[in-house]
This record gives sequence, C-alpha cells and structure tokens, in this order.
Amino acid sequence: MRTGRARQANGAGETKGGESAGGGRQWARADATRRALLSAALEVFADRGYADAGIAEIVERSGISVGSLYHHYGGKAGLYVALWEDLTAEQEASAAQAVSAARKEAAERGDGEADPIALFIAGARAYLRVCWERREAARLFLAGEGPSGSSLMRRSRAQHWIAQNTKLLRGGEPVGRPEQVLSLVLTTVIGEAGREIATAENEDEATEIIEEVCRILIRLAR
Repeated sequence: MRTGRARQANGAGETKGGESAGGGRQWARADATRRALLSAALEVFADRGYADAGIAEIVERSGISVGSLYHHYGGKAGLYVALWEDLTAEQEASAAQAVSAARKEAAERGDGEADPIALFIAGARAYLRVCWERREAARLFLAGEGPSGSSLMRRSRAQHWIAQNTKLLRGGEPVGRPEQVLSLVLTTVIGEAGREIATAENEDEATEIIEEVCRILIRLAR
C-alpha cells in the first residue's frame, strides 16, 4: 500500500513532470536567447569594433528584445565578457582534454610518466587549434579592444595560463625563477601564435603555423 507521500510523488508526478518539462523548455528558450545575443554581438563587435558597436544593432541582428539583452547580460560589456569566457573556457577544456589523452596514451604504451614537454605540446596544439576554429572571436580579443577592465581580465587569464604551463612542464617538481621565466616565454609565444593563426588565410595555413610553432616550442622547452 502506498503512502500519501508516495501517491503524491507518483500520482502528482505527472504534474511535476510537466512542470519539469516546462522548466526544461523555458531553460532551452533562455539558452537560445543567450546564444542568439552572443552570436549577434560577436558579429557586430567584429564588424564595428567594440567601441563603435551599438546595442541597437546587436538587438536588430539577434531578433531579441533589448530588455532580454539587459536581463541576460546587463549591456554591451556583459556580452563582451560572456564571449571572452566562452572562448577561454573552450580553449582551456580543449587543452586539458588533449593533455589527458596524451597521458592516457603514454600509460597504455607502458611509458610510465608521460614526458612533460610532450604533454605541454599536446595542450598547446589543442589551444592553438581552437584559435583557428573560433577565429572570429579570437581576433576580437587579440585586438585588445574591450570595456573598462578587460585588459586586467586578459592579464589575469595569462597569469593563470603561465601558472598552469609551469606546473605541467615541471611535472610537480619545485619551480625556480628560470622555470617561471621559461613558462612565461613559452606562453607568450603561444599567445602571439594564436594571433597569426586566427588571421590565417585558410585551414592549411593555420595548420602549418600550428605545427611550426609546436616545433619551436619543443626546442625552447628543452
């Protein structure tokens, strides 16, 4: 015999399930709204530059109301930051996945600990590949334009990447000044290479740059 709570959980589950489904549809609509706004913002920022981009044009291209734009992003600066976070999250996730795959491959070969430089190169190659795949966004941020505080945001991200690369290259060993400087140099090389890759004429050129950069990184890292 079912208790009242069980009947409520089961019998009323149809209503709750309907609410859940409705909530899912609402979430999907909100997500579609956000993606439409971000896509339009990226187009306008790319066409006009951040400073000259207008909210009215973003709204017109997205087909979303100005009220929704301010609700989700608070204005033009919020759109810029969201685009930045979206790109950097994809770059970081792609690099981390490549490093993990390289570690797994080394373990399957029975190599024991994977070569830290090989792991670093795997991550760098994946990061640079995203610079090509998301070249429109990469060009926007590499141009250095943005709202107040965006330069600090970029510096903070660069410091994060330097720390991550230092840790990866040293394999958990103590880090001294020479290792920190090396990581700084390597990370700077990757960042500048990302600029060239994002402006490459085609995928073949981008791939050629990526592979040449990786060869240079290996020489510098060793």
